[in-house]
Amino acid sequence: MKAFQLLRAGQMGELRDVDVPMPKAGEILVKIGGAGLCHSDLHCMHAGFPPLPYLTRKPPFTLGHEAAGWIEALGSDIPGLEKGMPVIVYPSLSCGRCVACHDGQDHLCETHAMTNPALGLGADGAIAKYMLVKSARQIIPIGDLNPRSAAPLTDAALSPYRSIRRNLERLRPNSSVVVIGVGGLGQMALQLLTALTPAQVIAVDRSPEKLALAKSLGARVTVPADDDAAKVIREATQGRGAALVLDIVGVDATLKLAAKSVAIGGRIDVLGVGGGSLKWNLFDMPAEASIGSSYWGSPSELREVVALAQAGRIRTNVQYFDIEDTAEAYRLLEDGKVEGRIVITPNGRD
Repeated sequence: MKAFQLLRAGQMGELRDVDVPMPKAGEILVKIGGAGLCHSDLHCMHAGFPPLPYLTRKPPFTLGHEAAGWIEALGSDIPGLEKGMPVIVYPSLSCGRCVACHDGQDHLCETHAMTNPALGLGADGAIAKYMLVKSARQIIPIGDLNPRSAAPLTDAALSPYRSIRRNLERLRPNSSVVVIGVGGLGQMALQLLTALTPAQVIAVDRSPEKLALAKSLGARVTVPADDDAAKVIREATQGRGAALVLDIVGVDATLKLAAKSVAIGGRIDVLGVGGGSLKWNLFDMPAEASIGSSYWGSPSELREVVALAQAGRIRTNVQYFDIEDTAEAYRLLEDGKVEGRIVITPNGRD
């Protein structure tokens, strides 16, 4: 079968012929309907970019950590799963034995999180006709959702959902939330905030087209990412700043903007892997404002995201590409010429 693999860190991946994996006892073979592309993949292919800490397995491996499709084969009988069932695949690998795993926080696994591979990021992923899934714990049925369009729910929706979910108490009717970056994750974040919170939603981006799209997705205020952005955000929040800032870019400039935009006692969650840094001391941000990361999400949170999609409260905005065009699709993503999320369809679009 054809698979798009990273052969050498710092170089564009390549389409190769590989064997179809055969599931052993407890494993599941998934026929891929859609594989979403992400900037995290590009960082693996950027020469000189600081290596992602969870890339401990050396290439080659198949890229693509956003995966959905249909069960093709089961290595043994697994209750609740059957051939042909539409499913989404939880991407983070876990030991299943540590405190975090027992608490359902597989993405924070003490054995694997940030030290061992995830699907498509060190372990073979979804840009192939078939993908082997080692544990039924990673398989989530999606009912009547289309696996081709559902694939981005596993990251583009799950990552902002976790951050929003754990900050819901901040997002009251008289509060504001800022989303910096209206790409794939940012568009899902705007929908989730509109669906789940009464807060005023403010979107920031360099692209006028993406800011127009942000309006249609629920942003009450849109702000061009220029030198006046922090001032405009302060004015839109009556000088208070935002109770929550989601930085979905993560470069020096966006981190600086986030620090200037957050409210007293507010929170900055960095989701973007842009590799930026922020100089900080006690007086650089408002009193008791905090900054930290939000890393992926748990399997139960992914189930909640799927439920929101099934209820029609969020939708993915996707552009489909054939597997033969994967390299070109990555170049478009790198050049910022993508409106939503690129999804590779290794088994066609019908």
